[in-house]
Amino acid sequence: MSRITRRGALGAAAALLAAPAVRAQAAFPNKPLRIIVPYPPGGVTDIMGRLAAEAMSRQLGQPIVVENRAGAGGNIGAKAAAAAEPDGHTLFLGTSATQGVNPVLYPDPAFDPRRDLVGVGVMADMPNLLICNPRRWNPANAAEAIARAKAEPGKILFGSVGNGSSSHLSQAMLVRMAGIEVVHVPYRGSSPAVAAMLAGDLDLLFDASATSTPHVRGGAVKALAVTMRRRFSLLPDVPTLDEQGVRGYHLSVWNGVLTQSRVPAPILARLQQAFERAMDGAMRERLTANFTEPMNVPTASLQAWLAEDAERWGGVARDSGIRAD
Repeated sequence: MSRITRRGALGAAAALLAAPAVRAQAAFPNKPLRIIVPYPPGGVTDIMGRLAAEAMSRQLGQPIVVENRAGAGGNIGAKAAAAAEPDGHTLFLGTSATQGVNPVLYPDPAFDPRRDLVGVGVMADMPNLLICNPRRWNPANAAEAIARAKAEPGKILFGSVGNGSSSHLSQAMLVRMAGIEVVHVPYRGSSPAVAAMLAGDLDLLFDASATSTPHVRGGAVKALAVTMRRRFSLLPDVPTLDEQGVRGYHLSVWNGVLTQSRVPAPILARLQQAFERAMDGAMRERLTANFTEPMNVPTASLQAWLAEDAERWGGVARDSGIRAD
């Protein structure tokens, strides 16, 4: 056999060996996917997970099944997602809490969500709202509420949706920055916390815009402030805490899709492309209808953005001294 023929034969053999891998890669996804939502059904994160699953399913041509794996502030679901087979068929609905807060509250040398999970796309951002029940107490604004808390230390009943939650961290950050002392009343989730507020059992509560905005619009509760540095587009008349004298206050909670950092680059790129196409006008309208702010973090800067946000939330968790239940 001549040298040219031998090279040709070797090249052909290499092409044959590579062909199955190329076909497998091109076929992704070749079975239904799942998205792990680390909180119970019915909450904000669950809604976001189901919206993402439906929209990405259309782009990928495969069903995406929602699997709720609640517990440990979202950490159980995050660990399950990180340990899944890195073939791109397991997604994760991540949040500021799972990526930034939980590594502080649940330190685990064998698991770091910032190392073990990688971003597919961020879909929505939302503030927490500082709310009151005007039939129990009706301060004009957050500044007046803070003034009373300073004048009456330890007398304000300030609820949260759970120990270590973004609601609790929003409260802890306000206590530290405003120099007030309150009584923390934790609940296990937004539904019981909001129910307590509606019943007049609390003076103040931080709750997500997605669950509180309907009650604000209906007049059942009053919004005193938003936690973002900018006003919330769906409640434009509600000022920020920064505007009301708590300078530099900013916290917001994002929801997005992640997968294992071990997923091959071509498959990750396919998922990111599907996510980007899923975030069309119709999807943005549905996110707004659920009282969140649609987000667009470019893929090229996504990992850096996630790392920066995780460090910011981690810093809030460390400074607050909060410990997991």
